[in-house]
Amino acid sequence: MRKLIVAMAVLCSGTVAMAQNPFQYLLIGTNADGKDGGIHVYRFNPNKGEATFVSKVETGYPTYLAVSKDQKFVYAVNEYPGKDDGDASAFALDKTKGQLTFLNKQTTGGTSPCYIAVDSTGKNVAVANYAGGNLAIFKTGSDGTLQPAAQNLAHEGYGVNVTRQEMPHPHCAVFSPDEKYMYSCDLGNDRVYQYKFDAGSATPVTDAEPAYITLEDGFGPRHITFSNDGKFAYVMTELAGKLLVYEVKDGNLTEIQSLPTAKTGDKSDMGGADIHITPNGKFLYVSTRGKANEITIFKVNTDGRLLEVGRQPVGMHPRNFMIDPTGRFLLVANRDSNNIQIFVINKNYGLLEDTQTTIQINKPVCLKMVPVR
Repeated sequence: MRKLIVAMAVLCSGTVAMAQNPFQYLLIGTNADGKDGGIHVYRFNPNKGEATFVSKVETGYPTYLAVSKDQKFVYAVNEYPGKDDGDASAFALDKTKGQLTFLNKQTTGGTSPCYIAVDSTGKNVAVANYAGGNLAIFKTGSDGTLQPAAQNLAHEGYGVNVTRQEMPHPHCAVFSPDEKYMYSCDLGNDRVYQYKFDAGSATPVTDAEPAYITLEDGFGPRHITFSNDGKFAYVMTELAGKLLVYEVKDGNLTEIQSLPTAKTGDKSDMGGADIHITPNGKFLYVSTRGKANEITIFKVNTDGRLLEVGRQPVGMHPRNFMIDPTGRFLLVANRDSNNIQIFVINKNYGLLEDTQTTIQINKPVCLKMVPVR
């Protein structure tokens, strides 16, 4: 009887572990078209840190992805090179088979859409048009399809970098954790825009007061993320090699810390790209492209401030990376190495251990995960 009880206890504990570490579908957006492009779906095993190919759907240059909270739909921007307008595409996700089915697409009303986000209701989708200098806000149908853009929000101004800041270049559109606000980092005019957000409104995005904060000249803000409680925001700059920490109060951002992400003052060592926090909120990571090609690791203190604890070399042009839902793995999309590296996160110090496992894929630039049914 005692052996049976012990066996049952082990079985139950294993069941709990499996529930906490389910298999995930890894969705991979690419900066490519045709047979080598599209959105690829892999099955990720969090027990082994390995991934196997499942399926692929063809769509042109899907450089950023978003998944609805109910995980029924996936949205992608189509960043067609050389075309005046880009598209936003909607897909239905079969979580049993790991397959995406194209639903529809809408023009984003701007060139080079580079970022897409969907709110928790699944009824609002936001897109940043990098070369168009504007944001597009879409409503969705009950079937997940995208309706024509409900709003087109134009940014204005330019920066001191005549090559990169000749006009506005919004690089993201991110909802705050409480979804009362939406933020957009504009690389072209050194601003972070602050919007009020009302999910149920026909025009859900309106200017906050103030409408934006201004960074130092030439910083080129790219991406923003938040602490889990929404009290702190972190902005990765692309052009200055700086990571900025803000206190958030009533939607307004107040800078409390600035840290270097580039190791030197050499401009070729810049190229800030992506930024993410572990699910437990203890560590923050940023990727840098250019000559650096590395992940910088920070410990998050209780007051929101950061302490650098290490750097991890990665492949060429780590435009995007993600942390799996368990917080055990960090996956890096190396666009110019044509691969995805898989690292184990040290739970005590946040440092990264290379598993030497890679996924070979043409120009990966965006990673998302969805639990397998």
